[in-house]
Amino acid sequence: QGPTFGIKGGAAGGGYAQVIPMEEFNLHMTGDIHAITAANNLVSAAIDARILHEGTQSDAALFKRLCPVDSDGSRRFAPVMLRRLKKLGINKTNPSDLTSEEISQFVRLDIDPKMITWNRVVDTNDRFLRGITIGQGKDEAKFQRPTNFDISVASEIMAVLALTTSLSDMRERLGAMVVGTSRQGKPITTDDMGIGGALTVLMKDALFPNLMQTLEHTPVLVHAGPFANIAHGNSSIIADKIALKLVGEEGYVVTEAGFGADIGGEKFFNIKCRTSGLKPNCAVIVATIRALKMHGGGPPVVAGTPLDPAYKSENIELVEKGCANLVHHIRNFQKFGTPVVVAINKFVTDTDKEIEVVKKASISSGAFDAVMCDHWAKGGEGATDLAQSVISACSSSSVDSFKFLYDVNLPIKEKIHIIATSIYGAKDVSYEEEAEKKIKIYTEQGLDKMPICMAKTQYSLSHDPSLRGAPSGFTMPIRDVKIAAGAGYIYPLVGHMQTIPGLPTR
Repeated sequence: QGPTFGIKGGAAGGGYAQVIPMEEFNLHMTGDIHAITAANNLVSAAIDARILHEGTQSDAALFKRLCPVDSDGSRRFAPVMLRRLKKLGINKTNPSDLTSEEISQFVRLDIDPKMITWNRVVDTNDRFLRGITIGQGKDEAKFQRPTNFDISVASEIMAVLALTTSLSDMRERLGAMVVGTSRQGKPITTDDMGIGGALTVLMKDALFPNLMQTLEHTPVLVHAGPFANIAHGNSSIIADKIALKLVGEEGYVVTEAGFGADIGGEKFFNIKCRTSGLKPNCAVIVATIRALKMHGGGPPVVAGTPLDPAYKSENIELVEKGCANLVHHIRNFQKFGTPVVVAINKFVTDTDKEIEVVKKASISSGAFDAVMCDHWAKGGEGATDLAQSVISACSSSSVDSFKFLYDVNLPIKEKIHIIATSIYGAKDVSYEEEAEKKIKIYTEQGLDKMPICMAKTQYSLSHDPSLRGAPSGFTMPIRDVKIAAGAGYIYPLVGHMQTIPGLPTR
């Protein structure tokens, strides 16, 4: 509901290029986001409850509650507890065989409150939840701590849903999520707290993609929505694989990667393709004359206010300057060995001369083709030329030319540097103290051999929303670095990127 009641609006398309029923699409759908919210906040509640229980009970009392005596006088470990014992190097399966020292190791996670990285979530753009204090009740006052909320789609559980390949894989991923660090410097997972199975129960129905349709009855699978400016910005692997099976070897599946080649596109290749094992035959960049004019130095665009006349009348100079941004996106995709088709999404105010400028800039920069499409006004008929161009691009290329941008086994900073310089155009990367500390911790914990998922503004190739076009020579600041071990990536927070938006005036 964040975009629906925020500046962005719905995500079902518009005009005659629309997924229906739009109302359900933009509101509750089948409740997947609500399931994610419930599961995420169960983790948060379990973290603080565990800290409270460990702070108020002895080892014996904790053990008694974790492994209660059955009616026959025996005790047994739940399967998830055996996982924790194995992690601790305790090769015993009978609770009665544990020594007092082993019982203490088993029952005490000893979570460091200052090192908790898991936040609560809500599916509303509420900026006043960016910084809160919990534990202000009489019985919890001793355990007060500062924390904050994220928007629900920024939850790691959303990313897990999008990147999982089966129910059993989802169970493993949900149990592997790291929520913080112990006072001894060890990563604490959801399975350590014994809730991986409960999370799977909450998420089991969300595993199924939602079958919808366009206005012309073309089937559309809608599944998962991790924002590309915060998470990896792609629909689910499960939906892609189902779609590929349904269309057969001769068919075509179009899957979305949000917010351009610098964010959703880069993450599609480096994160999603690594997990799925799938390789794209073609990449389509959607561009508009209006967006290119803005990147060419056009007047500010403010949501809710009328567009400046510059965006509704012919201005070749602005379009030509703005094409620098489009060219950068095209060249980003070429680094992965994938052919690029540019789809020029037509507005009624666009002129033939402006469209021709974009076509020439695209082709001269190495795009396979650049096609004007008018599906908003004409539906499928307005996109047939684009479809034919995509078919030609797929036929003329081989997925064998596909390649990743970096080796996941490289150090964290080196992977970030490659993305910042190769994809964004940065000269260098700087790190704040918190980011340096987290990188050191994750490296020591052996959690550094994962892809990078940059949390970055969608308004610029850089970290600064005001830098339009194709900026270069800037230093990209990394404020913090977080881990999404269940989803399988590390995500640095770039500049002032927020993980929960705020509502607009209207």
